[in-house]
Amino acid sequence: MATDTSTYSFNHTMIRVKDPQASVKFYTEILGMKYITKHDLPDAKATLYFLAFVDAVPETQKEKLKLAFSHSGVIELLHNWGTEDQPDFAYNNGNKDNVGRGFGHTSVLVDDLKEACKRLESLGVKFHKKPTEGGIHTVAFIADPDDYWVEIIGNPLLTGENPL
Repeated sequence: MATDTSTYSFNHTMIRVKDPQASVKFYTEILGMKYITKHDLPDAKATLYFLAFVDAVPETQKEKLKLAFSHSGVIELLHNWGTEDQPDFAYNNGNKDNVGRGFGHTSVLVDDLKEACKRLESLGVKFHKKPTEGGIHTVAFIADPDDYWVEIIGNPLLTGENPL
């Protein structure tokens, strides 16, 4: 029996992170997402952290997990315990030429690309591409603490511009 695919939606992307405190700080303080909750997986020696652009976060853990698995555009950070204490430890972010490209990036819509990039620069965020570089001047790419790429795009509903 088939299900109705018109009810499907994109829920989350999971990325592995070395230092969960640095990553949660980046996604909340730099990008403005809200921290929803975390969930420990003791048998796997790992913790999941859920963040999203939401108006409010519920009070109870049950409702927080329900939000994390029902809202579109959630980012799930998977931390394997102990990696933060390994100085040379790093994940393949999918954009390293020496190991082949795979995963590319996540993307965040902003109200004003130029002003958002000024703010990100003032916060010391690493850029892989500024809007003034390359052939496409309507996007930027920044790096999170694990060097995963995050594309910054001016929201076309606010700017009236097509990002491509």
